[in-house]
Amino acid sequence: MKLTFGFGTGVQEVEVPERNLIGELHANDVPLGLTGEAEVARALQEPIGTPRLRDIVRPGETIAIVTSDITRPMPTARVMPALLDELYAGGVRPEDVTLVFALGSHRRQTDEEHRKLAGERAYSEIKCMDSDPDDCVSYGTTSRGTPVDITRVVAEADRRICLGNIEYHYFAGYSGGAKAIMPGVSTRAAIQANHSRMVLPECCAGNLEGNPLRLDIEEAAAMVGVDFIVNVVLSEHKEILRAVAGDVTKAHRAGCAFLDALYRKELSEAADIVLVSQGGAPKDLNLYQTQKALDNAKHAVKDGGVIILIGSCREGLGEKTFEEWMTSAPTAHSLIERIQREFRLGGHKAAAIAMVLERAEVDLVSELDDEFVRSLFLVPQPSAQAALDRAFEKLGPDARVLSMPYGGSTLPKVITR
Repeated sequence: MKLTFGFGTGVQEVEVPERNLIGELHANDVPLGLTGEAEVARALQEPIGTPRLRDIVRPGETIAIVTSDITRPMPTARVMPALLDELYAGGVRPEDVTLVFALGSHRRQTDEEHRKLAGERAYSEIKCMDSDPDDCVSYGTTSRGTPVDITRVVAEADRRICLGNIEYHYFAGYSGGAKAIMPGVSTRAAIQANHSRMVLPECCAGNLEGNPLRLDIEEAAAMVGVDFIVNVVLSEHKEILRAVAGDVTKAHRAGCAFLDALYRKELSEAADIVLVSQGGAPKDLNLYQTQKALDNAKHAVKDGGVIILIGSCREGLGEKTFEEWMTSAPTAHSLIERIQREFRLGGHKAAAIAMVLERAEVDLVSELDDEFVRSLFLVPQPSAQAALDRAFEKLGPDARVLSMPYGGSTLPKVITR
């Protein structure tokens, strides 16, 4: 059977004997109602676990709306008009509302970036600003020892509203919900303490219950207090397919359930060989972006198996800290040890690759130089077909194969009965 994988602006084709193929993972067909801005308005009218926002706020109260910065796909500009209408219907004045971009440990943004993110209406009607990790209010520490120090403008507001998009997150389980508070408007020390738990087995994509990192995030948000959230689930083309609003946990869980219905794929067996791609350009421009597909693929491969990662990576590794960690590490395992001592964005993806390598071989089909790929602890392959042929030689002619042509979106889960 011929399989096709996006590779840059072209494709890689592979012939797999049908008897070896477990299946090919694509998004599930899920019935949709409203989409886009109309779906946001619907969610605000039908909140989960809270009254309508207009019935929560009071005239004269200060409102902090926390949303994502430029590094995230959250379509803040498409959510803000309906959200502002709801606030104004509750008697809130524009001068009492501040839109705070949650930087985490990212760089400060320009005024033009604020305008683009907020949208013209919000940018002209309310205050827009970045979070400031150097001006925080302390709430103490979580039961797991994470400091809860929150940007002052958020901490001192009468009401806190959190925005976000929900997608699989490879150690917090899912993005969205309370993540706007921790790590969004927290300090570097808080991020280090919380994210250092990413190496624990329960801290993985699609897992909320018993995930100590996610539980720590939600404990921190409970200490601060979140009055309302608006979260969205996006399509592959970044269109709003579903919006949820209301309680920081209940509404978030409803959004996660919709994401699962769309993108979670149950398997009856793990694969010996997983062929996985991000789907081509622009998602495979560098290894930093392509890593997301690898991390989802790890949930489908047997211990000792082979993951064939197909991504052009024509622009190299794609992020400075990631490159420094990957190219300076003496061993792959040392990256896992380093992230526990020193959490750094960029370095966390290097550690994530190392964690996959603890249980499977990773062959990379890319445009990178072979020796450079070997220095990254990966096995270079000239083509997806060559990589598959070699994997069969290693694991035998009866090896079971899974195809993940959009690996960054689909999350496999092996169900043992």
